[in-house]
Amino acid sequence: MAARKTPDEQPQAAVRTQEYAAGVGWEVGQTAPDDAYRALDDHSAPTGPVVHSHPGGHARLIVAKDAVVTEGARRELDAADTEQAEG
Repeated sequence: MAARKTPDEQPQAAVRTQEYAAGVGWEVGQTAPDDAYRALDDHSAPTGPVVHSHPGGHARLIVAKDAVVTEGARRELDAADTEQAEG
């Protein structure tokens, strides 16, 4: 037999799901463990490998240390890896 609800019973409280940080790493959504830069050539095109300190001259900061790695940042990191593997 089912229990009856009395008017003074309170409904169950909604419980928020626990949110966890994605961790540290170079995958989308993770916290970058270090700065990631890429040098720019005379035509402002990215060139060379990804480095973790400013390479001097003109360079682009792809992602800053402790920032969340976005899809765009991940694409730039992958593009640099691909160019290095091909060259």
